[in-house]
Amino acid sequence: MADELVIIERGSDGVAVLRLNRPPMNPLSHALLDELGSAATAVSADPAVRAVVVGGSEKAFAAGADINEFEDQEAARRVGAAFRAAFDAVAGIPCPVIAAIRGYALGGGLELAMSCDLRVAADTARVGQPEILLGIIPGAGGTQRLPRLVGPARAKELVWSGRQVRADEALAIGLVDRVVASDEVEETAMRLAASFADGPAAAIALAKRAIDGGLDGPLPGGLDLEHECFVESFATDDARAGIASFLEHGPGKAKFTGR
Repeated sequence: MADELVIIERGSDGVAVLRLNRPPMNPLSHALLDELGSAATAVSADPAVRAVVVGGSEKAFAAGADINEFEDQEAARRVGAAFRAAFDAVAGIPCPVIAAIRGYALGGGLELAMSCDLRVAADTARVGQPEILLGIIPGAGGTQRLPRLVGPARAKELVWSGRQVRADEALAIGLVDRVVASDEVEETAMRLAASFADGPAAAIALAKRAIDGGLDGPLPGGLDLEHECFVESFATDDARAGIASFLEHGPGKAKFTGR
Protein backbone atom coordinates (compact mmCIF):
# COMPACT_ATOMS: atom_id res chain seq x y z
CA MET A 1 0.00 0.00 0.00
CA ALA A 2 2.94 2.34 0.60
CA ASP A 3 3.60 2.37 -3.17
CA GLU A 4 0.01 3.25 -4.04
CA LEU A 5 -0.62 6.92 -4.71
CA VAL A 6 -4.35 6.55 -4.01
CA ILE A 7 -5.53 4.03 -1.42
CA ILE A 8 -9.10 2.71 -1.39
CA GLU A 9 -10.41 1.91 2.09
CA ARG A 10 -13.77 0.13 2.09
CA GLY A 11 -15.88 0.07 5.26
CA SER A 12 -18.68 -2.28 6.25
CA ASP A 13 -21.12 0.64 6.44
CA GLY A 14 -21.13 1.29 2.69
CA VAL A 15 -18.61 4.13 2.91
CA ALA A 16 -15.37 4.03 0.93
CA VAL A 17 -12.41 6.36 1.45
CA LEU A 18 -10.17 7.45 -1.43
CA ARG A 19 -6.98 8.58 0.31
CA LEU A 20 -4.27 10.52 -1.52
CA ASN A 21 -0.99 8.92 -0.54
CA ARG A 22 1.84 11.23 -1.52
CA PRO A 23 2.57 12.87 1.84
CA PRO A 24 3.08 15.31 3.26
CA MET A 25 1.66 17.72 0.63
CA ASN A 26 0.05 15.29 -1.87
CA PRO A 27 1.13 17.07 -5.07
CA LEU A 28 -1.12 15.94 -7.90
CA SER A 29 1.22 14.29 -10.37
CA HIS A 30 0.08 12.71 -13.63
CA ALA A 31 0.59 9.27 -12.03
CA LEU A 32 -1.51 10.15 -8.99
CA LEU A 33 -4.27 11.55 -11.19
CA ASP A 34 -4.33 8.32 -13.21
CA GLU A 35 -4.70 6.30 -10.00
CA LEU A 36 -7.38 8.66 -8.70
CA GLY A 37 -9.42 8.24 -11.87
CA SER A 38 -9.09 4.46 -11.68
CA ALA A 39 -10.09 4.47 -7.99
CA ALA A 40 -13.14 6.63 -8.71
CA THR A 41 -14.16 4.27 -11.52
CA ALA A 42 -13.72 1.26 -9.22
CA VAL A 43 -15.95 2.60 -6.44
CA SER A 44 -18.51 3.77 -9.01
CA ALA A 45 -18.84 0.18 -10.20
CA ASP A 46 -19.12 -1.29 -6.69
CA PRO A 47 -22.78 -1.59 -5.60
CA ALA A 48 -21.68 -1.98 -1.98
CA VAL A 49 -20.29 1.58 -1.98
CA ARG A 50 -23.04 4.08 -1.18
CA ALA A 51 -20.96 7.10 -0.15
CA VAL A 52 -17.35 8.17 -0.61
CA VAL A 53 -14.93 10.31 1.41
CA VAL A 54 -11.87 11.80 -0.31
CA GLY A 55 -9.04 12.52 2.11
CA GLY A 56 -5.40 13.52 2.20
CA SER A 57 -2.79 13.92 4.92
CA GLU A 58 -2.90 15.98 8.10
CA LYS A 59 -0.77 18.68 6.50
CA ALA A 60 -2.51 18.88 3.13
CA PHE A 61 -5.59 17.58 1.38
CA ALA A 62 -3.61 18.36 -1.76
CA ALA A 63 -1.34 21.36 -2.20
CA GLY A 64 -1.81 21.53 -5.97
CA ALA A 65 -0.35 20.21 -9.19
CA ASP A 66 3.17 18.85 -9.42
CA ILE A 67 4.80 21.93 -10.94
CA ASN A 68 7.77 19.85 -12.08
CA GLU A 69 5.50 18.42 -14.79
CA PHE A 70 4.61 21.86 -16.22
CA GLU A 71 7.40 22.13 -18.79
CA ASP A 72 5.67 23.75 -21.76
CA GLN A 73 2.34 24.08 -23.53
CA GLU A 74 2.31 20.49 -24.72
CA ALA A 75 3.03 19.22 -21.21
CA ALA A 76 0.31 21.49 -19.87
CA ARG A 77 -2.10 19.99 -22.40
CA ARG A 78 -1.28 16.45 -21.25
CA VAL A 79 -1.46 17.25 -17.55
CA GLY A 80 -4.66 19.26 -18.03
CA ALA A 81 -6.27 16.29 -19.75
CA ALA A 82 -5.23 14.05 -16.85
CA PHE A 83 -6.81 16.47 -14.37
CA ARG A 84 -10.00 16.58 -16.41
CA ALA A 85 -10.29 12.80 -16.64
CA ALA A 86 -9.60 12.23 -12.94
CA PHE A 87 -11.87 14.95 -11.60
CA ASP A 88 -14.69 14.07 -14.00
CA ALA A 89 -14.45 10.50 -12.68
CA VAL A 90 -14.71 11.77 -9.10
CA ALA A 91 -17.62 14.06 -9.95
CA GLY A 92 -19.31 11.18 -11.77
CA ILE A 93 -19.33 8.80 -8.80
CA PRO A 94 -23.09 8.05 -8.53
CA CYS A 95 -23.37 8.54 -4.77
CA PRO A 96 -22.51 11.31 -2.28
CA VAL A 97 -18.81 12.26 -2.32
CA ILE A 98 -17.40 14.29 0.57
CA ALA A 99 -14.00 15.99 0.67
CA ALA A 100 -12.30 15.89 4.08
CA ILE A 101 -9.95 18.89 4.01
CA ARG A 102 -7.13 19.21 6.50
CA GLY A 103 -4.27 21.64 5.94
CA TYR A 104 -3.93 23.04 2.43
CA ALA A 105 -6.24 22.57 -0.55
CA LEU A 106 -4.69 24.82 -3.16
CA GLY A 107 -4.91 24.94 -6.94
CA GLY A 108 -5.68 21.44 -8.13
CA GLY A 109 -6.29 20.43 -4.52
CA LEU A 110 -9.19 22.86 -4.23
CA GLU A 111 -10.38 21.87 -7.68
CA LEU A 112 -10.48 18.24 -6.52
CA ALA A 113 -12.45 19.26 -3.43
CA MET A 114 -14.89 21.17 -5.64
CA SER A 115 -15.44 18.08 -7.79
CA CYS A 116 -16.85 16.43 -4.66
CA ASP A 117 -20.45 17.04 -3.59
CA LEU A 118 -19.72 18.41 -0.11
CA ARG A 119 -16.65 19.74 1.70
CA VAL A 120 -15.81 19.35 5.41
CA ALA A 121 -12.83 21.51 6.38
CA ALA A 122 -10.61 21.89 9.42
CA ASP A 123 -10.74 25.24 11.18
CA THR A 124 -7.03 25.53 10.31
CA ALA A 125 -7.49 24.70 6.62
CA ARG A 126 -6.43 27.07 3.85
CA VAL A 127 -7.94 26.91 0.37
CA GLY A 128 -7.41 28.90 -2.80
CA GLN A 129 -6.51 29.12 -6.48
CA PRO A 130 -2.94 30.50 -6.52
CA GLU A 131 -2.19 29.77 -10.19
CA ILE A 132 -2.18 33.47 -11.09
CA LEU A 133 0.94 33.87 -8.94
CA LEU A 134 2.72 31.64 -11.47
CA GLY A 135 1.41 33.68 -14.40
CA ILE A 136 -1.13 31.00 -15.39
CA ILE A 137 -4.80 30.30 -14.67
CA PRO A 138 -6.64 27.38 -13.04
CA GLY A 139 -6.92 24.48 -15.47
CA ALA A 140 -8.77 21.76 -13.57
CA GLY A 141 -12.18 23.33 -13.00
CA GLY A 142 -11.34 26.43 -10.98
CA THR A 143 -12.85 28.88 -13.45
CA GLN A 144 -16.01 26.77 -13.75
CA ARG A 145 -16.77 24.99 -10.48
CA LEU A 146 -15.66 27.90 -8.27
CA PRO A 147 -18.17 30.45 -9.68
CA ARG A 148 -20.92 27.84 -9.46
CA LEU A 149 -20.24 27.63 -5.71
CA VAL A 150 -19.46 31.23 -4.74
CA GLY A 151 -20.71 33.32 -7.66
CA PRO A 152 -18.77 34.90 -10.54
CA ALA A 153 -17.62 38.07 -8.77
CA ARG A 154 -16.11 36.25 -5.77
CA ALA A 155 -14.59 33.64 -8.07
CA LYS A 156 -12.87 36.33 -10.14
CA GLU A 157 -11.48 38.01 -7.02
CA LEU A 158 -10.12 34.72 -5.69
CA VAL A 159 -8.61 33.68 -9.04
CA TRP A 160 -7.18 37.14 -9.84
CA SER A 161 -5.62 37.57 -6.39
CA GLY A 162 -4.47 33.99 -5.86
CA ARG A 163 -4.93 34.50 -2.14
CA GLN A 164 -5.43 31.75 0.41
CA VAL A 165 -8.85 31.68 2.08
CA ARG A 166 -9.24 30.82 5.75
CA ALA A 167 -11.81 28.20 6.74
CA ASP A 168 -14.22 30.68 8.34
CA GLU A 169 -14.39 32.79 5.17
CA ALA A 170 -14.68 29.68 3.00
CA LEU A 171 -17.70 28.63 5.06
CA ALA A 172 -19.28 32.09 4.88
CA ILE A 173 -19.07 32.23 1.07
CA GLY A 174 -20.23 28.65 0.53
CA LEU A 175 -16.89 27.24 -0.61
CA VAL A 176 -16.97 24.64 2.17
CA ASP A 177 -20.02 23.26 3.93
CA ARG A 178 -18.82 22.48 7.46
CA VAL A 179 -15.87 23.61 9.56
CA VAL A 180 -14.72 21.54 12.53
CA ALA A 181 -11.54 21.02 14.56
CA SER A 182 -8.74 19.41 12.58
CA ASP A 183 -8.87 16.16 14.55
CA GLU A 184 -12.61 15.89 13.86
CA VAL A 185 -12.58 16.38 10.09
CA GLU A 186 -12.43 12.79 8.93
CA GLU A 187 -14.77 11.56 11.67
CA THR A 188 -17.30 14.23 10.69
CA ALA A 189 -16.99 13.42 6.99
CA MET A 190 -17.33 9.68 7.67
CA ARG A 191 -20.38 10.20 9.88
CA LEU A 192 -22.02 12.39 7.24
CA ALA A 193 -21.21 9.85 4.53
CA ALA A 194 -22.63 7.01 6.62
CA SER A 195 -25.89 8.93 7.08
CA PHE A 196 -26.27 9.09 3.29
CA ALA A 197 -25.15 5.47 2.83
CA ASP A 198 -28.02 4.41 5.06
CA GLY A 199 -30.56 6.06 2.75
CA PRO A 200 -32.23 4.96 -0.52
CA ALA A 201 -29.18 4.65 -2.76
CA ALA A 202 -31.02 4.68 -6.09
CA ALA A 203 -33.03 7.79 -5.20
CA ILE A 204 -29.93 9.59 -3.94
CA ALA A 205 -28.11 8.77 -7.19
CA LEU A 206 -31.06 10.02 -9.23
CA ALA A 207 -31.20 13.24 -7.21
CA LYS A 208 -27.47 13.79 -7.79
CA ARG A 209 -27.94 13.19 -11.53
CA ALA A 210 -30.84 15.66 -11.69
CA ILE A 211 -29.05 18.41 -9.72
CA ASP A 212 -25.71 18.11 -11.51
CA GLY A 213 -27.25 17.65 -14.94
CA GLY A 214 -29.66 20.54 -14.46
CA LEU A 215 -26.82 22.94 -13.67
CA ASP A 216 -25.34 22.31 -17.11
CA GLY A 217 -28.16 23.93 -19.05
CA PRO A 218 -31.24 26.18 -18.96
CA LEU A 219 -34.03 25.68 -16.43
CA PRO A 220 -36.55 23.99 -18.78
CA GLY A 221 -34.05 21.26 -19.62
CA GLY A 222 -33.27 20.80 -15.95
CA LEU A 223 -36.96 20.46 -15.13
CA ASP A 224 -37.31 17.85 -17.88
CA LEU A 225 -34.41 15.91 -16.39
CA GLU A 226 -35.91 16.14 -12.92
CA HIS A 227 -39.21 14.78 -14.22
CA GLU A 228 -37.45 11.80 -15.85
CA CYS A 229 -35.52 11.01 -12.67
CA PHE A 230 -38.63 11.46 -10.52
CA VAL A 231 -40.54 8.92 -12.60
CA GLU A 232 -37.56 6.55 -12.64
CA SER A 233 -37.32 6.62 -8.84
CA PHE A 234 -40.74 4.97 -8.57
CA ALA A 235 -39.33 1.80 -10.17
CA THR A 236 -37.14 1.06 -7.13
CA ASP A 237 -37.80 -1.30 -4.22
CA ASP A 238 -36.88 1.56 -1.87
CA ALA A 239 -39.69 3.74 -3.25
CA ARG A 240 -42.24 1.00 -2.70
CA ALA A 241 -40.92 0.36 0.82
CA GLY A 242 -40.77 4.07 1.64
CA ILE A 243 -44.30 4.81 0.48
CA ALA A 244 -45.71 1.74 2.26
CA SER A 245 -43.88 2.64 5.46
CA PHE A 246 -45.16 6.22 5.33
CA LEU A 247 -48.75 5.09 4.90
CA GLU A 248 -48.46 2.61 7.77
CA HIS A 249 -46.07 4.28 10.23
CA GLY A 250 -45.64 7.91 9.14
CA PRO A 251 -42.48 9.64 7.90
CA GLY A 252 -38.91 8.68 8.71
CA LYS A 253 -39.47 5.02 9.63
CA ALA A 254 -38.61 3.26 6.37
CA LYS A 255 -35.73 0.79 6.14
CA PHE A 256 -34.04 0.92 2.74
CA THR A 257 -32.14 -1.82 0.94
CA GLY A 258 -30.54 0.35 -1.72
CA ARG A 259 -32.41 -1.33 -4.56
